[in-house]
Amino acid sequence: MNRKIPSIGILVMVAVCSALVGMFISTSLSLSPNSEALPFWRDGAGTSSVHVVMPSLSTLAKSTSPTVVNIRTSKKIMGRELYKHFEGPGGENDWFDEFFKKFFDKLPEQDLKQKSLGSGFIISRDGYVLTNNHVTKGADEIFVSLSDDEEYKATIVGKDDNTDIALIKIDSDRKDFPVSVLGDSDVLEIGDWVIAIGNPFGFGHTLTQGIVSAKARIIGAGPYDSFIQTDAAINPGNSGGPLINMDGQVIGINTAIVSSGKGIGFAIPINMVKDILPELKDKGEVARGWLGVAIQEVTPEIARAVGLTDPAGAMVTMVYSGDPADRAGVKPGDIIVKINSHDIEDPRGLTRYIGSLKPDAKVEIVVWREARTITLETKLEKRLEEHVSNLGQIPDETEETKDRFGLVLKDITPDIQRQFNLEETAGILVIDIDPNGSAARSRIEKMDIIKEVRGRKVNNVEEYLETIDGVAKGQTVLMLIQRDSRPLYIAVDTE
Repeated sequence: MNRKIPSIGILVMVAVCSALVGMFISTSLSLSPNSEALPFWRDGAGTSSVHVVMPSLSTLAKSTSPTVVNIRTSKKIMGRELYKHFEGPGGENDWFDEFFKKFFDKLPEQDLKQKSLGSGFIISRDGYVLTNNHVTKGADEIFVSLSDDEEYKATIVGKDDNTDIALIKIDSDRKDFPVSVLGDSDVLEIGDWVIAIGNPFGFGHTLTQGIVSAKARIIGAGPYDSFIQTDAAINPGNSGGPLINMDGQVIGINTAIVSSGKGIGFAIPINMVKDILPELKDKGEVARGWLGVAIQEVTPEIARAVGLTDPAGAMVTMVYSGDPADRAGVKPGDIIVKINSHDIEDPRGLTRYIGSLKPDAKVEIVVWREARTITLETKLEKRLEEHVSNLGQIPDETEETKDRFGLVLKDITPDIQRQFNLEETAGILVIDIDPNGSAARSRIEKMDIIKEVRGRKVNNVEEYLETIDGVAKGQTVLMLIQRDSRPLYIAVDTE
């Protein structure tokens, strides 16, 4: 044992000396300490002191979800009518359609229920519910489910096709339904946070969150389009549900989506709904004023051609015979700039303002005609969808020659008239446009029919050429054309 002690002492001495030498070498050569030799992706390990707490929407969800309902509808379809839901590859009246008609005619008489799903929200203690008209349209039965899964039958009280709004009533004597608070959509700002609650794909009371992406969107859904655009996820089944601000107030009714895009949904502003609610409840429909004109935008070129300082107002392209505008003396080519001292900024503004007035309302119309304003008066009629759908004319087309604007034109022959099912041969058909001509920089298109030039009707190419012959270089020529049964004014510069 005593002989081993010196050996152990020597080993300890060697180890201590080695450590001292190593420290000396490391210090003199500036070698990196062990902590800096960690892999580079661990450089920040354990160094972060930031902790962000995102605001929770749970309180908002708990307070608003009970007011949102899921809507289930059903519609009876007779077995023999099922063939109408099938369309052959060749369209109507082909052998495919005939085959299915005969097939379903042989089925025994039976009622089949077509079901659909949507959303809505309660606005009164006694169970009035707002939703989209397309959610309940044509339904034989309507069922409303609350967040606690209690289900009731409901009936339609009022509806408006033009704004896609419906008011339904829960069939119950209950007087303590949870109620949504209706906000003010006019104060909504782009970038405001919103949530949507609804029944997407049948998954009831689903909440999604996003922002207001845009306001006053026109998507072609109706004559009074002015949608709120949001990126809060809206899917099939959300229709009729509420769009809610961070104060828990409903500021819109979720209505439409862009099927080809993600994060693009549209809601009807709640202020538009509040304007018609009393009529929906008391009368079941909305009575709107009707003026009886076809209108188009006033472009900068048109404004310059008619002597207007600013491209504002609504240009009249057609006055429907016997309607209020016709009785007032409004003419095609007039630009409506005011109604009852209300400035008209564009065609949509005119449509919305007239629609806000009631039938039989007396209106004062200020138009721009022949470089001056003229005031006319008339009394509005009721807008009737059957009347509106029957309006319009068949387009006109014409024959040949290339004009100074680069338009290749043709007179309308009897053969062309028959080919295009036209009522008359008057007018000129644009069959081509020279890309180097001034007309190529205007809004005129192939297959347009020129009806008037500089306020003068032109029945054929000869009359047209005579009319433009005296136009000086640098002047702008105003033309009335027809496109897809719709009249339009187009301005063409002379070079």
